Amino acid sequence: MAVSIKLTVAVLLTLALAAFMDFIISKPSFMDFITSKPSFMDFITSKVGENAPETQQPVQCVMSPDRRFDCGRDRVLSQGECEQRACCYSPLTNSSRAPWCFYPHVYPGYSMSALTPTHRGQAATLTRDSPSYLPRDVPALHLQETQESAGCLRLTLKDPWTRRYEVDLPSGVPQGKATAQDALYAIKYQTQPFGFVVTRKSNGRVLMNTTVAPLLFSDQYLQLSTSLASSLVSGLGEHYTPLILDLNWTSLTLWNRDMAPHPHANLYGSHPFYMVQEEDGLAHGVFLLNSNAIEVILQPLPALTWVSTGGILDLYIFMGPDPQTVLRQYLQVIGYPMMPPYWSLGFHLCRWGYTSTNMTRRVVQRMRDANLPMDVQWNDLDYASKSRVFTFDPVRFRDIKDMVEEFHEKGLKYILILDPGISTTSPPGTYQPFDDGLKRDVFIKNATGHLLIGKLWPGPTAFPDFTNPETRHWWEDCIRAFYAQVPMDGLWIDMNEPSSFVSGSLEGCPDTDVENPPYTPRVIGGRLNSGTLCMSAEQKLSTHYNLHNMYGLTEAFATHSALVKVRGKRPFVLSRSSFPSIGRFSGVWTGDVRSDWEQLRYSIPSVLRFSLLGVPLVGADICGFQGNTTEELCVRWMQLGAFYPFMRNHNDRQYASQEPYVFGQKAQTAMRIALNLRYSLLPFLYTLFHHAHTSGDAVARPLFMEFPADPNSQIIDRQFLWGSSLLISPVLEEGAVDVVAYLPPCTWYSLHNGQPFHSEGQFLVLSAPLDTINIHVREGHIIPQQEPALSTTTSRKNPFLLTVALSAEGSACGDLFWDDGDSMDSFEGGSYSYVNFTAGQSQVVSNPIEMNGTLDGLMLGAMQVFGVPSQPQYVVANGEEVRDFVYNSDTKVLKVSRLTLPMSKMITVQWAP
Repeated sequence: MAVSIKLTVAVLLTLALAAFMDFIISKPSFMDFITSKPSFMDFITSKVGENAPETQQPVQCVMSPDRRFDCGRDRVLSQGECEQRACCYSPLTNSSRAPWCFYPHVYPGYSMSALTPTHRGQAATLTRDSPSYLPRDVPALHLQETQESAGCLRLTLKDPWTRRYEVDLPSGVPQGKATAQDALYAIKYQTQPFGFVVTRKSNGRVLMNTTVAPLLFSDQYLQLSTSLASSLVSGLGEHYTPLILDLNWTSLTLWNRDMAPHPHANLYGSHPFYMVQEEDGLAHGVFLLNSNAIEVILQPLPALTWVSTGGILDLYIFMGPDPQTVLRQYLQVIGYPMMPPYWSLGFHLCRWGYTSTNMTRRVVQRMRDANLPMDVQWNDLDYASKSRVFTFDPVRFRDIKDMVEEFHEKGLKYILILDPGISTTSPPGTYQPFDDGLKRDVFIKNATGHLLIGKLWPGPTAFPDFTNPETRHWWEDCIRAFYAQVPMDGLWIDMNEPSSFVSGSLEGCPDTDVENPPYTPRVIGGRLNSGTLCMSAEQKLSTHYNLHNMYGLTEAFATHSALVKVRGKRPFVLSRSSFPSIGRFSGVWTGDVRSDWEQLRYSIPSVLRFSLLGVPLVGADICGFQGNTTEELCVRWMQLGAFYPFMRNHNDRQYASQEPYVFGQKAQTAMRIALNLRYSLLPFLYTLFHHAHTSGDAVARPLFMEFPADPNSQIIDRQFLWGSSLLISPVLEEGAVDVVAYLPPCTWYSLHNGQPFHSEGQFLVLSAPLDTINIHVREGHIIPQQEPALSTTTSRKNPFLLTVALSAEGSACGDLFWDDGDSMDSFEGGSYSYVNFTAGQSQVVSNPIEMNGTLDGLMLGAMQVFGVPSQPQYVVANGEEVRDFVYNSDTKVLKVSRLTLPMSKMITVQWAP
């Protein structure tokens, strides 16, 4: 009996101490005290050990499964191997995916010296008393804390003695000007084992706590864990996931790969940035500036672990305090996105399978014959001679220049594909891009210094090294020479992860640590060089091991720069591969999506995720790239695609045609309605891109960006917003003729007829027959529109329409940015017009703020005002009575038509109740 009582007391003491440790581990001030008193910790451990049964876990190892941080990320460990690492081993019999081998509450790590002031922050040295279990451990680290701004903290951990690759983004980083007193955050350090805790000053909320697991830093394995402030985490693209990430022991790998979107796969882009929605509508973000292969482990504590295979730990923490401000702070680091040409916001049509100029011409003509708006015709690799870029087939595309000039005469633009792989098998003197590139030493080399040869569509290929300045000059020369033959309006850079049809090279790769690192994240193919180049390949800046994820970014930068110099106009570039800051140079599409309803649904979180990652010009291949679409699917996808910021229909050559004109008249009518709706809204969309370019505002937005404190809005990814004022609620299920839509708290007006919905934050069933997509305008906003046409060349000359959605107080506001749509730096050079719209006291005023002549000759032709409470007795425009107005007493909509009011002048439209 005495023994059993003794054991019971020991068990209770163990459980109590475990709970106590769970509590204090989240309290950095307590941890500072305890870990600074080793004798106290020794006393606890020894006393528990005296009374615990032999089968009982040490108190350091007693913790709930969701608090376990994996001690065996690099490989599966037996119990003996786990305990050799001084970790805890405790198998779980339930279905939990929590690790069996995990770190104890306190684990040996780095010790931190005293902080010393620096020019823009403070610094310290971290040292290890003994090596970790990792090969080539780094025994000492330099910690630099920098206040970039009041809302941005930067923490950098690097080896002070050995130079390691560090990412240098093209945009640079802003210099902080705020004082420590201005900072929105507070940071406390745990000195041994090292960790830090970042809190929000306004409410004391813990945003990051890295004391939950040890910091590890070796040559090819860097690990940092942190608790999370909530489970509402977004970002970490590019993956096939909902907008809000699953934290139930999931793993996301950031390693660019030519891989069609599907779950549990690393895809085309890598963006190590996440945003967390907190309570009360607050939010923060974290950016790890690192280009190596990264695995991010999410667990339900909630917590997150970064594991990188190289580089340094360079963390930016953005304090918001709201989601839109977090995005702006992130963009201040990576750079604001480019301003796209106006025409690029129109409809694009492409297919791999337009095998001649005559076939391409017929596509354009059939679109015109069907009265379907389009701005840009594309050609895939069909145009190229023997699949070699910078060439065109001398028979099938012999008159390509004439074709492009015909398109230009019709007000259309032309884009073609450009893969990075340069054919190496043409006879000397017959393929200038390779011959000249060889002379100028622009191609990536293998580890022995010889040309690395992979394989793409033309066969054996060399790959340009865009980190080399000479390569960028050569690339510009190639584009300039080709432009003289084919005056294209933009370039589509594909296969730029980079993709190769052989892994590594035709000669294989050497057996080295960069090809076979001690730890490889969960990548498709199991090896870092699967479907791409050797990791040991040499580039100007570093090895491909360090630069792989940035290949598409460096190509986009080179292509953007070349188009500026060659065309002298605003460039259009579309890239498949991506990395932070690519939005400055390029748009992105979501790759080889399938023609099915699931991929239609997942395209919304994919587009919204890129918006959160600083790439507003984004869309999915409408109707799908792979597989045969159906008429209904294609109609619904065209309706949704009309609200992608970038709208392109594109499919593979082996599948059935899916151009809008191939379907029946009912489907064509529905698609025409969607296209005309988009074209009518292009002035509004273009203005949103202006704000993205100049202020970092999102174009396509998740609902939580506008309604961050609304619990329903926090998780929705089947609807989205354009800016702050247009709510898009598409049909996403086969056979559906209505849609369940959530309307956040406020009044929303149907854009179709002005019908008001006074929502308290509720779901509604909205009618959605095949020809309808539900769009709602938020109260208090004014939307500039324009009469649609078959191209933006024509529509830009048409009269404007203002849609005014009055608030309960009878007010609203909006704006219009307008320039020639194609010139470089029109805003920066002051060559633009800007109009401010306001409504209140039964009138709407259009007030020109800046005028440069681009609005001259353009008229306001009509106005519709939603939420007018009573029948107006009369309407006056600029002092003159208007007879053409209609009021609907059921919907409370006032429509004023047949106006001819110059947009370049002040306009006042009044009505008398």
